[in-house]
Amino acid sequence: MNAALVLGALVGCLLGAGLALIVHAAPLGWRPTLEQRIAPQMRTHRPPSSLLREEMTAGPWTSLIRILGPVVSLGTESLQRFQPGHEALRRRLEAAGSDASVSDYRAQQVICAVLGASLGVVLAVVLVSRAQAHPVLAVALVAMLTVCGVLARDSMLSTAVGRRRQRVLGEFPSIAELFALSVSAGESTPGALERIATTTRGELSREFARTLADIRAGSSLAHALHACGRRLQVPAVERFIDGVVVALERGTPLADVVRAQAQDVRELSKRELMEAAGRKEVHMLVPLVFGILPLTVVFAVFPGIALMDMGF
Repeated sequence: MNAALVLGALVGCLLGAGLALIVHAAPLGWRPTLEQRIAPQMRTHRPPSSLLREEMTAGPWTSLIRILGPVVSLGTESLQRFQPGHEALRRRLEAAGSDASVSDYRAQQVICAVLGASLGVVLAVVLVSRAQAHPVLAVALVAMLTVCGVLARDSMLSTAVGRRRQRVLGEFPSIAELFALSVSAGESTPGALERIATTTRGELSREFARTLADIRAGSSLAHALHACGRRLQVPAVERFIDGVVVALERGTPLADVVRAQAQDVRELSKRELMEAAGRKEVHMLVPLVFGILPLTVVFAVFPGIALMDMGF
């Protein structure tokens, strides 16, 4: 199998895929139904301004989504069928602090899959043209890299969620102390949240600013705080919010509760740091046991073996 035959097969596959997409999008003999003909005339709302729509959809993935529009739409529908966890995915995106919707995330997964498949096709063509791989293995390589593209985007989301939770846990003790100090000085709970949102910078301050926006939009304080806890999905912050809501409902001293929770978070951070240090010590034993110790034994034994071979 020479390079010209492989290139011809690749061009034929691309041509066949293009014709299949054309037939799928506009099959022969297709006529619009009555519902499809009258639907544009039955709209009861005006579409938003195109300028606003461009501003809302702008992002690093927008250009690729537009270029690969048909493929992205088809792949998004397929991913929605094979991965139906819509609500769980929406909560993960909120926990990562992402403004993307579930559909946007699925489109990004499709783009990663297309990029992985493209890389797999290039590698497969090179390997098959040089007779270094069987065509079946080349197809398996393309499929594997496609799946790896989808999993890579999911791994990026999980990493973003973990990093944001670590930042929130690092900011929480200082934010809780500031909240307790504001409440002890006589400010109300919304006033303390506003002071935190205006005087600090970080993940918690942005979430508290969003909570204040919900309160000013008409939501109750308890509902807005619980919504903030659901977005962050950090157990320490959720306990803090539950303590604030219970203290407001029962009239218990709020500052003492918040200070106690901040102290608990600091103790938790210390325990996690000690556990991480213990794991690092175990990891440091790996090169010592499997690298330095065998080398030391070789240096100690080899001279004796060499002398025995020489007959001394």
